[in-house]
Amino acid sequence: MKRDVGVIIVAGGKGTRAGAEELKQFRWVGGKPMLLHSLQLFQQRDDVGMVVVVLPFEHVGDPPPWLFQCDTERLLLSVGGRERSDSVRNGLEDLPDEAEIIVVHDAARPFATAKMIQDVVDQARAGNAAAPGLPVVDTLKRVGADAQVLETIDRAGIVRIQTPQAFPRTMIEQAHARASKEGINATDDAALCEQLGARVVVVPGNERALKITTQADFAHAEALSILRE
Repeated sequence: MKRDVGVIIVAGGKGTRAGAEELKQFRWVGGKPMLLHSLQLFQQRDDVGMVVVVLPFEHVGDPPPWLFQCDTERLLLSVGGRERSDSVRNGLEDLPDEAEIIVVHDAARPFATAKMIQDVVDQARAGNAAAPGLPVVDTLKRVGADAQVLETIDRAGIVRIQTPQAFPRTMIEQAHARASKEGINATDDAALCEQLGARVVVVPGNERALKITTQADFAHAEALSILRE
């Protein structure tokens, strides 16, 4: 199989809200370090030619030994930037030219599923940007600085976006080049492609792909880890 998929795992943050001295992405959850879940999942795919893991500067030269419990010939380490977009750009620069489809994933989501990856890659092969999403089921309200409700927001068509997200390489490179030139920041790469005017498609997400942000999320993630895809 042609190995034309390049993966960037963003693991360059400090994770201070998780409330521990150890980097959040290095902490164990579901039986192994959080970052290792994603790395091994992507390398199960025959079409993945390279996985670039973006780490904080101080850990690139001295990564944890367990990180190499994978196919090391398909592993590169890159240095994280000041902002998330900077980290993704660094990862893009390190991917080989053969990577025509780019997948970006947050290490803080250790339990993404194989189906989520397949769905976004299929869309990227069709020329679209793609991101998994879950429908919003709670009532949404906008509040002011004094906590007074300003309005109730219609939740129809509103989704919670997750990763992995996938893109044709030319699209994501153009999106990041424009963002860098114009000083645009975004919380995910799909948003940068939206601003480029590209077609962004939402595929079904999965509750397993929880983003671990706080200490309480670790207990939630442990429970989710036993669920089947």
